[in-house]
Amino acid sequence: MINELRTVYDTQLRGVTPPGDSARVEKDGPVTRVVGWHRGFVTGPRDLGVHGAELDALIARQRDFYAARGEAVEWKTRGHDLPADLTDRLTAAGFVAEESETVLIGRSTDLGARPVLPEGVTLRRVTARSDLRRVAVMESTVWGDDWSWLADDLAARIENAPENTVVLVAEAGTEVVCAAWTVFTDGSDFAGLWGGSTLKEWRGRGIYRAMVAHRARLAAARGVPYLHVDASADSAPILTRLGLHAVTTTTPYVWSPRG
Repeated sequence: MINELRTVYDTQLRGVTPPGDSARVEKDGPVTRVVGWHRGFVTGPRDLGVHGAELDALIARQRDFYAARGEAVEWKTRGHDLPADLTDRLTAAGFVAEESETVLIGRSTDLGARPVLPEGVTLRRVTARSDLRRVAVMESTVWGDDWSWLADDLAARIENAPENTVVLVAEAGTEVVCAAWTVFTDGSDFAGLWGGSTLKEWRGRGIYRAMVAHRARLAAARGVPYLHVDASADSAPILTRLGLHAVTTTTPYVWSPRG
C-alpha cells in the first residue's frame, strides 16, 4: 500500500500552482520554479534525469536566478529522490538543509470523525484579511519568527481559487489558538493539509485533531479520496494514530543572499 500511495504522490503532487496573479510558474529542464512567493521555490519529479556536471549546472542556474532577484530560494527534496547525490550537490552549491518533515497520506473517508473541540473553543472558516492577519500573528508566535507574509499569501490563494482554499481558525473568545488550511486542486485526488499550528498553552486538547477531521470531512464531501501533509516531528505521531501513512520524507534546502 505504501508503494502505491507513494506512486500516486509522485504522479500528482510534484507540480505547483501559484496562489495568485503576482506569482508565476516557470520550467527549467526537469525542474519547476515559482516566482512571486515570499521566497523562491523549486521542485521536480522524483528522478531529475541529470547527473554530475549537468546536475551541478541545473542547481547553479536556480541559485543564480534568485540571486539576481535578491531572493532566497527553497529547493524541495524528498527522501526517495534521484539522483541519490542531489542533496550533496545542493549543499556544495550553498544550499542549507532545514528541518525534515514526514510526508503522510490518508483516505479522507477514514479521517472524518466528527470534530470534538474543548469547551469554549469554536471553529470557523475565514476569508477576511483582518482574520488572515490574526492567523499570521498566531503563526509568528508559534514559530518565533516573522510570518506576516502569510496573510498576503493566504489572501492571494483565496482570491485566486476561493472554492479550493479553505482557511480555518479555532478561537477561544477573541484569540486565535489554532489555524489550518486545506488546498484542493481541480482534477487531483489529493487535498493538502497545511498549517495546523497551535499555541503552546492550547496543545494536547484535541484541537489539532479536530482541524484534521473537519478538513477530511470537507474532502470526502467533494469526492477527494486522499489527504496529504508534510508533518513535523510533533505532528507526525498524532497523524499516524489518526490513520495517515508515512510514504517518504521531505527536506527543504534553502539558499539565501544573506548566506
